[in-house]
Amino acid sequence: MIRFLILAGYFELTMYLQLSGKLNQYINVHYSYLAYLSMVLSFILAIVQLVIWMKNMRLHSHLKGYWAKLTSPVILVFPVAVGLLVPTVTLNSTTVSAKGYSFPLAAGSSRGTSADGTTVQYLKPDTSAYFTSSAYEAEMQKEIQPYLKTDEITITTENYMEVMELIYLYPDKFVGKSVRYTGFIYNDQNQKDYQFLFRFGIIHCIADSGVYGLSTTGSSQHFANNTWVEAKGTIRIEYNQTLQQSLPILNIEDCKEVSKPENPYVYRVF
Repeated sequence: MIRFLILAGYFELTMYLQLSGKLNQYINVHYSYLAYLSMVLSFILAIVQLVIWMKNMRLHSHLKGYWAKLTSPVILVFPVAVGLLVPTVTLNSTTVSAKGYSFPLAAGSSRGTSADGTTVQYLKPDTSAYFTSSAYEAEMQKEIQPYLKTDEITITTENYMEVMELIYLYPDKFVGKSVRYTGFIYNDQNQKDYQFLFRFGIIHCIADSGVYGLSTTGSSQHFANNTWVEAKGTIRIEYNQTLQQSLPILNIEDCKEVSKPENPYVYRVF
């Protein structure tokens, strides 16, 4: 019976996340078919477990059946209650302030963990953990080729994670190129000469999510945190005293406030 309830609860929770439109805040939307598949399989397995349980019920006492009937609704409702009652909050600059952001100082270093045990947010998307070193280099060299052929790059929701990773991997190849993209403003009190233009991205699921984007200079406009803007500028490299690295930045030439996208998240496409 417990197996049936767990499987049925998972099916109901996944169905709720899909119907409510919240599933894309937990996993990369390009892998949503896996959630649908697991939902169907959990439903089928739940039915199988229910049949097995009903057969076994004939061999058990009425008392045990009574306790199963008493506890089953509680177990069944629990995962659904979690999905309904625990709020799904869109990440924004408040999250960045709470968790902080960082940058891997050592070559090949990966995500770190902050004092509260949560994943540290990085400026650069890093998918190297999903490849061997040679395969990763080959994949990045393949992905950068279209951007080497143009001096004007428009970063969209679809290619956001790809372009950001390439800019940080090969900054010299992007210096002088014109870049346009949309993101939300984050103001770091320790770096008042910069305004950061971020988007929250998901590589596979929420466990490997991060805040990704560029620091910006050159704009006479100052925007408040969480203001969504579309910026156009030129890529330069500057030494960041706080992060102690030479990093690519966007020297803004044009910037305007825009509406928040219907889905503020971006996802890595392979």
